[in-house]
Amino acid sequence: MQRGSHVPSASPRKNPRIRKSAPTLRQRAEAAQAKAEREKPRRVRKALSKAARPVKRLRIPASRIPKPVRAAGRFLAKWLGWLAPSYFVNAWREVRQVTWPSRRETWRLTGAVFIFATVFGAMVAVVDKLLDIVFKNLVLK
Repeated sequence: MQRGSHVPSASPRKNPRIRKSAPTLRQRAEAAQAKAEREKPRRVRKALSKAARPVKRLRIPASRIPKPVRAAGRFLAKWLGWLAPSYFVNAWREVRQVTWPSRRETWRLTGAVFIFATVFGAMVAVVDKLLDIVFKNLVLK
């Protein structure tokens, strides 16, 4: 073979195709939670802004609050935090991590439950009637 000449190989080597695996349930839930945190529903934002109005009107910077009052506030917050059982604190943290369904999804799932309950109730009624007929004709005769 001469120097500098290039002979292509018989089969060009392709890079292996990398497929992304589907996101896990946890990854989807975390993504939904992050999206929900970015986009709070209007009614939640509205309620939060109404609740914060009295505090916003005060507009007292921390430097204007006397040091003894700030110290008393920190002391009170520490004691209240100590008095609140950790169960309630942890339960509140867990509730905040829940990804709540949208209003539309809630109605859709509620409808599915009612349809399932109706169909299941009808099936139980049919089986009950059939067993009633069988026992009246075979056992009680």
